[in-house]
Amino acid sequence: MVKSEAKYHLGQVLRHRKHPFRGVVFDVDAIFANTEEWYDSIPEDVRPDRDQPFYHLLAENDQSYYVAYVSEGNLVPDDTGEPVDHPDLSDIFGDFEDGRYPVQFQLN
Repeated sequence: MVKSEAKYHLGQVLRHRKHPFRGVVFDVDAIFANTEEWYDSIPEDVRPDRDQPFYHLLAENDQSYYVAYVSEGNLVPDDTGEPVDHPDLSDIFGDFEDGRYPVQFQLN
């Protein structure tokens, strides 16, 4: 049995370790919980281990906004101190303060 504890928390701003995007955590899966098709689409030499937390992020890069699903091992805290501009942030979070976004309502 795998026991997994999330390193990051809801409202935290993170960036991808290798790809140029950052985002705000809005949900966490203790272990991989996406489709096999999605998992298999990742090249095998960079495919993350399933037995780690995976994070749902309201993500942004220089060209667009989107939702990203990223393994814990591919994320690091964003140290810019800058807010994220994703248009859906206000649906879940309050205003950016002290380097994070406070959750505005109870999530299941």
